[in-house]
Amino acid sequence: MQITLLKGKLHMAKVTQAELWYDGSCAIDEEFVKLAGLREFEQIEIYNVDNGERFSTYVILAEAGSRTISMNGAAARKVQVGDRVIIAAYSQMSEAEADSFKPRLVYLDKDNAVERTTNTIPVQAA
Repeated sequence: MQITLLKGKLHMAKVTQAELWYDGSCAIDEEFVKLAGLREFEQIEIYNVDNGERFSTYVILAEAGSRTISMNGAAARKVQVGDRVIIAAYSQMSEAEADSFKPRLVYLDKDNAVERTTNTIPVQAA
């Protein structure tokens, strides 16, 4: 049986651009893409923390070191510059593969600087 697990995410990324007339997608700083284990043209899910919008698009690369998170095309209508978003990618794998799999989690600060990377999320306290 195949199951779907979180592969990687950028947590609390700040949207730096919204380009309605650019080719649709999400441009992400190439360094962030590598840290989160994403790939150019990979499908991603975007969760807008500020307005609750949830939508799918795909990764295109932005200049490494730029801290760019740009929603392009129709996705630009789902955000405002400055919104905080979670960008997630998922992977299908067997249950045996899932037993040893660890996601790549990248936490960003208010200026899109990397605060930390990890592969676990603490158990949520009651």
